[in-house]
Amino acid sequence: MEFGAIPVAEAAGAILAHAERLGERTLKKGHRLTEEDCAAFRAAGRDTVIAARLAPGDVHEDEAADRLAAALAGAHLRRAAPFTGRVNLYATAPGVLTIDQARIAAMNAIDESLTVATGTPFDAVAAGEMVATIKIIPFAAPEEALAAAERAAGSGAIAVAPFGSKKIALISTALPATKPSILEKNRAVLAARLEALGNAIASERRCAHDEAAIAGALKDAAGEAPDLILLFGASATIDRRDVVPAGLVAAGGTIERYGMPVDPGNLLLLGRLGEARVIGLPGCARSPKRNGFDWVLERLIADLPLDGAAIAAMGVGGLLKEIHTRPQPREVPAAAPRAPKIAALVLAAGFSRRMGANKLLLDLGGTPVIRRTLDQIRTSAARPIIVVTGEADAAIRDAAGSEAVTFVPSPDAASGLSASLRAGLGALPDECDGVLVCLGDMPEVTARDIDRLIAAFAPIEGRAICVPTRGGKRGNPILWARSFVPEMMRLTGDKGAKELLGEAADSLCEVEIDNPGILYDLDTPEALEAARARLSGA
Repeated sequence: MEFGAIPVAEAAGAILAHAERLGERTLKKGHRLTEEDCAAFRAAGRDTVIAARLAPGDVHEDEAADRLAAALAGAHLRRAAPFTGRVNLYATAPGVLTIDQARIAAMNAIDESLTVATGTPFDAVAAGEMVATIKIIPFAAPEEALAAAERAAGSGAIAVAPFGSKKIALISTALPATKPSILEKNRAVLAARLEALGNAIASERRCAHDEAAIAGALKDAAGEAPDLILLFGASATIDRRDVVPAGLVAAGGTIERYGMPVDPGNLLLLGRLGEARVIGLPGCARSPKRNGFDWVLERLIADLPLDGAAIAAMGVGGLLKEIHTRPQPREVPAAAPRAPKIAALVLAAGFSRRMGANKLLLDLGGTPVIRRTLDQIRTSAARPIIVVTGEADAAIRDAAGSEAVTFVPSPDAASGLSASLRAGLGALPDECDGVLVCLGDMPEVTARDIDRLIAAFAPIEGRAICVPTRGGKRGNPILWARSFVPEMMRLTGDKGAKELLGEAADSLCEVEIDNPGILYDLDTPEALEAARARLSGA
């Protein structure tokens, strides 16, 4: 292709490189010059014009783009008309975008004049959504390069696999403490997810969260010949031998893949029972936010091949996690993943009536109890550290030390625990994602224990309240998402935040801690002596 300043006398038929103003007329870039145009240039005193002229073997940009788009477009795609060397491809049905990445890369490497840009492979797309654009950069492409690109494209390198209509069975398991409202909420979120894919729940079963009950429910569901069985476990699956996968095997099924390199979604289980595919849902499936479960569900509903190897390949681009931000995480723009900002709120305004003296000021191995507690919190990832004080304000400040601590007095500490809690919550910085409610007398809780709770915190995956447990018993401290602060602020009397746990079971995560110190408090002289004995023994 010839490009540059062309004598006006020879420019008829050439393609204008830049927009030109000729009297009352504006000739746009890409306009093919006529004899009348050239006469107007001469009348304006112009001798040359910047234009392009195709050489033998060149293919005009519109024709080249259209040919390339025709070679690329597979099933359920519409090819738009070419314009200025560009052709867009649009989905004609909702489904999953499939792309042969190797072929697209090979085409883009053939000649710099030929470009193909696509959406993300395996993304869910809507009918009418643009999924690719083909652009010829100059005004023409060499025939030889274009033909090579057509060969590289093969057939259907870009396509949409449409969502099909599937018979879907749901099994939900329950523990003794599971409320029916939680199961209803889980079902509603799942039903909305399926509706967006043109599907619905055909049948539902609920059973106990144990191997035999799950096996029985799976056998019953399989008897209805479903395409998919979705299994919502009341507790997360943490091993191939856990209750849900064990139930699948006991029912005569097979495990194809446990775990996936997508976050949220790590704990997904993929299996098969007869002709039905079985998905053991990860905890994040309780949230409408996009997660790894969507990737698996969409491919299966679109009848795309899916096995353990395909799931293993999902890791690149699989970091989907969004940290909880206030006030509503789904109403703010998504941000890059970051560590949650967790404040520690230490309640140190009590009266220690059973101890007979302020227990936080008593000696424990040569250090005041409050200082031992705070030294561990200072070593943890929790920041800021807010200490709520009462009538012994000065003494607590002196014993605690001021390093990395903000002191907040509770003017109404005598009215009960809730007053101290409200005073501390009122001092939380706006940027905090959560608050760790700590007791001043938990000197045997370690920084490692605290950091383990923070690592478990993931509201988007249903872990908005993290409670430490040992041997089935719950201890302290408890980590709460910021969204619970308004409810805590409404507490009255001698009530702490634990009062809210019963109403928030669907947001609660029990974190097993191997330190019995999470269960100890120092309410009595006997408890203090036991702590001194443990410390001296250690």
